[in-house]
Amino acid sequence: MSKYNIIATSAMGLEALVAKEVRALGYECQVENGRISFQGDEKAIARSNMWLRTADRIKVKVGEFKATTFDELFEKTKALPWENYLPEEAEFPVSGKSVKSKLFSVSDCQGIVKKAIVERMRTHYKKTGWFDENGPLFKIEVALLKDIATITIDASGSGLHKRGYRTGQGEAPLKETLAASLIMLTNWTPDKPFVDPFCGSGTIPIEAALIGQNIAPGFNREFVSEQWGWISDQIWEDVRMEAEDLANYDQPLDIEGADIDHRMVKIAEENAFEAGLGDLVNFKQMQVRDFTTTKEYGVIIGNPPYGERLGDKPAVQQMYKEMGAAFSTLDTWSIYMLTSDEQFETFFGKPATKKRKLFNGFIKTDYYQYWGKRPPRSK
Repeated sequence: MSKYNIIATSAMGLEALVAKEVRALGYECQVENGRISFQGDEKAIARSNMWLRTADRIKVKVGEFKATTFDELFEKTKALPWENYLPEEAEFPVSGKSVKSKLFSVSDCQGIVKKAIVERMRTHYKKTGWFDENGPLFKIEVALLKDIATITIDASGSGLHKRGYRTGQGEAPLKETLAASLIMLTNWTPDKPFVDPFCGSGTIPIEAALIGQNIAPGFNREFVSEQWGWISDQIWEDVRMEAEDLANYDQPLDIEGADIDHRMVKIAEENAFEAGLGDLVNFKQMQVRDFTTTKEYGVIIGNPPYGERLGDKPAVQQMYKEMGAAFSTLDTWSIYMLTSDEQFETFFGKPATKKRKLFNGFIKTDYYQYWGKRPPRSK
């Protein structure tokens, strides 16, 4: 098996979480802004697609070099061993981006990289005309940052947040990768009660159930690299068998999701059913102010409305007050809320134990963490 330079891309602020997952799969890695780099064989490409809950996508790095002129970009791209990646019939569109670089015209960079790859492939495959490009897809990206060009091939296809279970969603659905991150940033373990009082289409409770039973997030979907001839069907079969073997379907779970909108509750139930978790997660219609429980040492995670639209804010802040009152007696529970409202603590009624800056899409948010009492040590 060959060694490849692999990149797991990450949302801002979640790099350490992705790196922790990469290391848990057994790969040493380097962490930079928005990307986690590691080396591995073909199986590593398949396993990281299958298992990384918090990464955005997996890319294979073909080359990285300094390029300040179009000639330099062309020659250094052409010098890369494209024949090791692309078969003669490959479909290979080129996308691009440029930040703080002399080569700022993205369309020109894309055209030059495409031309350089074609030149290299013509020499290797002894071809004079254009390639038909009617075979497997290899989405190539040239990314320039401070005059350093990084050229990658996307090994995921659809972003890794697309787990394959979402049949419906609300207005502003939380990405599955962010939902998994919110859970993994808490002290929840599968033996504790879990509640999401703003469940919407059910993403957070469903991700909790997948984590709780150690079900691989990619188990229910396909990846573009499954079509690549140099990653064998046997590797994908082995990786899927590993996921099946490591899943703990017998792990009992106590997971609840609630929402004020009965239509969202119905969608959440359908999504859970599609994920194969229909009987593991309980959904109900409820306002957060009506939440009560006699259970102890549980975890509440929520992505409540932020009041981003003009006129919504007073109603949302009133709801934060009611939530604070409803949760005020839950001294053994840990509570985690994601919102962009910088006055959240004031309305909730107490300062957070800890805050963490995260981005929900392009919205800058804080993850407010309230840690409950620790359970007594068992003798």
